[in-house]
Amino acid sequence: MEQASRNAGGAFAKVVVVVPTYNERENLPLLVDRLTGLGLPGLHVLVVDDSSPDGTGDVADAIAEESGGTVAVLHRTTKDGLGRAYVAGMTRALADGADVVVQMDADLSHPAETLPLMVRTLREDDGVALVIGSRYVAGGALATEWAWHRKALSAWANFYVNAVLRLGVKDATAGFKAWRGSALEAVDLPSVRSNGYSFQVEMNHRAIRRGLRIVEVPITFEERVHGASKLSLRVQAESAITPWKLRFGRRRAGS
Repeated sequence: MEQASRNAGGAFAKVVVVVPTYNERENLPLLVDRLTGLGLPGLHVLVVDDSSPDGTGDVADAIAEESGGTVAVLHRTTKDGLGRAYVAGMTRALADGADVVVQMDADLSHPAETLPLMVRTLREDDGVALVIGSRYVAGGALATEWAWHRKALSAWANFYVNAVLRLGVKDATAGFKAWRGSALEAVDLPSVRSNGYSFQVEMNHRAIRRGLRIVEVPITFEERVHGASKLSLRVQAESAITPWKLRFGRRRAGS
């Protein structure tokens, strides 16, 4: 695997956290403060806003204006799903020279304090392509506020995905990830078709099919404080169908 560029101290030259937003005006400033407060060398934040009607895009622009170049905003005119927003943001990050691209939700459910460990894991082992912030490895946990049926649904989703695709990833549906830039290029982003939360599954599937090494580190997944969940019935249905599409698509391709 091609080695990413490093600065004199051994840190990655550019780490871009891609944050898709839709109606997250209250959460976004808190998240940016947490990220920029980490003191992580080379850290940049790219907000991908899908024309949020609550004005999140304007809030993001104001944050970017005051950030001195640390925060940038990609405005999209069509709300066509989490996967499309991530593809747009990751493509932009790679074009801007990112050595590491991080996926992170805007709702504060992903612990920013774990990000340095994720990046350090990539830095210390050039064989690692992807680091997942995992709820289902030793030390990981789900939000204590979640009702039992939500916890059961999350656990079942991971069992289901692994039963169909045999990924060997304990948190196959996780959305908090740090990718080595060269690994993202290897999975061929422009051809990714899954949307919603099944995007995470397809990206893991592509990484594994290409022989890329994945490491999971524990996180405690928190409940959002402001705003509403985007987990619609349509998103859930796509998440159920996608593993089968990936499995039988692979067979047809003969790979």
